[in-house]
Amino acid sequence: MIVTFCGHSDFKDNESYTQKMLDFLEKAVGDRSAEMYLGGYGEFDSFAYKCCKKYKEKHSNISLIFVTPYVISEQQENRYSSYDYIIYPGIENIPPKFAILHRNRYMIEQADCVIAYITHSWGGAYSTYEYAKRKGKMVFNIAEL
Repeated sequence: MIVTFCGHSDFKDNESYTQKMLDFLEKAVGDRSAEMYLGGYGEFDSFAYKCCKKYKEKHSNISLIFVTPYVISEQQENRYSSYDYIIYPGIENIPPKFAILHRNRYMIEQADCVIAYITHSWGGAYSTYEYAKRKGKMVFNIAEL
């Protein structure tokens, strides 16, 4: 199972959202093996990583995977050493200003489930969320609870 995340960069972490995320992961993933595709940019991405890391403490069959929109050098890999793997989706022909959009679409296409934090109908997180819904993915928006 592959789980990915999308949310607004101005997200404000709180214990309630953490519990909602962990409860949903427990329900959707449980003890199954899963890969968590993480973006690594912005406040919601940091929150998602923190929750996945906490979830992994009880479920060792979880992999934390950073999906990078840009080719990274060996020196930059240290920055992402807390992840189990780094994936580059092969979008080198995409102009850099569109790389995150294409990386996000790649993550949605691979995912079985998308966990989101969407509170308004504009921006990159919102378009990724809408893309996931159009693709028929199971989408869980923690902002709606």
